[in-house]
Amino acid sequence: MEARGGSSLRRVLVLAFCVAGIWSAYIYQGVLQETLSTKRFGADGKRFEQLAFLNLVQSVVCLIWSYIMIKIWSTGSGGAPWWSYWSPGITNTIGPAMGIEALKYISYPAQVLAKSSKMIPVMFMGCLVYGVSYSVPEYLCTFLVAGGVSTFALLKTSSKTINKLAHPNAPIGYGLCFLNLAFDGFTNATQDSLTARYPKTSAWDIMLGMNLWGTIYNLIYMFGWPHGIGYEAIEFCKQHPEAAWDILLYCLCGAVGQNFIFLTISRFGSLANTTITTTRKFVSIVVSSVLSGNPLSAKQWGCVAMVFSGLSYQIYLKWRKLQKLQKKRKPM
Repeated sequence: MEARGGSSLRRVLVLAFCVAGIWSAYIYQGVLQETLSTKRFGADGKRFEQLAFLNLVQSVVCLIWSYIMIKIWSTGSGGAPWWSYWSPGITNTIGPAMGIEALKYISYPAQVLAKSSKMIPVMFMGCLVYGVSYSVPEYLCTFLVAGGVSTFALLKTSSKTINKLAHPNAPIGYGLCFLNLAFDGFTNATQDSLTARYPKTSAWDIMLGMNLWGTIYNLIYMFGWPHGIGYEAIEFCKQHPEAAWDILLYCLCGAVGQNFIFLTISRFGSLANTTITTTRKFVSIVVSSVLSGNPLSAKQWGCVAMVFSGLSYQIYLKWRKLQKLQKKRKPM
């Protein structure tokens, strides 16, 4: 009994550790992302316009990090070859860049809400392309999320929030977010096919392959010609060292967060990870509203509640489906 109790306590402590790690890494990364997209740096009051540069630095940091982890923890080979990631590497380079660029046009809470509606393009493509049928509760989840995001987009944003944006333009901002989701969908599908083809592929192998190609593509895009944005970003960081420090912290948060996500999935499964990351997004919106000066109206908070009600119900449906599968697998 004591051994079982000690094991349960350890499991709870590890879960609490994972929750604290994911929340602290990604909430702080969100604060830094919002700072870099809205703050005016230095005496000249310049904005950091080269937001896509964050993806290059993030790719380099995660590439180095995953290489070190493979050297420390890898037990053998047999994973997907490095060159097989060239295709998802393209969409994984373009998609996140669009998501970050959206912060020039819409507020951080709006971006988080829009990017939380990943289920919408998945179900849409599933119905139209693959003929997948979904249950009524699944459609209800999608309705809640889609309704919440679209209503939030139509409601008037406070002048205080608009004044902080570089180029306020809601249609462009939301358009970039939904293109980001579309590219992410292709990336995830391709990663799934690679792990199915090469079952010994570890999370670190995927992280290394994706970030290797992400680094290559971003280097070509940003430094492939004399006036690429990479040169402008480096010059900006030289003139404003505090921006360079924020960029480094942003990327380290991403790398640390990935570690906690991999640990959560390996110990508790993808459903636990989805629950933690979904609640993290809600907390990020609260932090942005309270600390970063992005006030939301009562109606906008209603939209936020609507979206996260849909996401929470989706998590419950997944949990219930998992419970049924586990009961079927139990020997009679």
